[in-house]
Amino acid sequence: MFHAPQARTGAQGALRTFELIYHSIVRDLRKSHRHALIGLLLNILQTIILVLTFYLMFVVLGLRTSAIRGDFLLFVMTGIFMFISHTKSMSAVLGSEGPTSAMMKHRPMNTIIAVTSSALAALYIQVLSAIVVLFLYHAIITPLEIHQPVYCLLMLILAWFFGVAVGMVFLAMKPWFPELTSILSTIWTRANMVASGKMFLANTLPGFMLDWFDWNPLFHIIDQVRGFAFINYNPHFSSLTYPIIASFVLLMIGMIGESYTRKKASVSWSAGK
Repeated sequence: MFHAPQARTGAQGALRTFELIYHSIVRDLRKSHRHALIGLLLNILQTIILVLTFYLMFVVLGLRTSAIRGDFLLFVMTGIFMFISHTKSMSAVLGSEGPTSAMMKHRPMNTIIAVTSSALAALYIQVLSAIVVLFLYHAIITPLEIHQPVYCLLMLILAWFFGVAVGMVFLAMKPWFPELTSILSTIWTRANMVASGKMFLANTLPGFMLDWFDWNPLFHIIDQVRGFAFINYNPHFSSLTYPIIASFVLLMIGMIGESYTRKKASVSWSAGK
């Protein structure tokens, strides 16, 4: 009936936290479908459809000749993978359990664990999906050669991290302005269909057009990953410093806002959901 709290060492507390994050990740992976494998296959199919859509768009608009020298489909996939990783991580963090969720009634659970598990689940799915799609392309269509694959993977993780940072800002806003947050997140996702620059190369853009995309950290990430993927492309108008700094700044703002929101949390916030 009564339970006396037991003192735990730092290692025991960390182990319990990691165990809770693991179970939360499994729960998040099963949200889209009861069978985790089916959910992964659906995500892979979505990625393939998006890649084929932009491939046909390039062919129809005649933009294929202006793309980078090398494997054209790899050029498309580098942009799509970064875009999806960013969008999915932002959506996962924004859709994670809030301070008034029923899951927060369980004592070990908190919003940080919920956000972490949602973000890691999104990263797991996107990395695995990218590996499967690249393997299928390499095994079925044509042998694939990536100049620096490890750095390309790091760029995928950076796109994910930037999505987590943006998602944290939206998550902090969500209890206060739910409708506005939904609209802004949708606008951000739709705008990045073009503003991310996944259809262009920064080196080939004129100066006045470069200003339209240079403000977006995702544009820099996509341009940098193409520098790592192709041996004959050296990005001159993008940097890694800007998206890294922007991600950390947005993450800190989001964490401060989420901490303040958690202290002001009210059950009535979730009454209309």
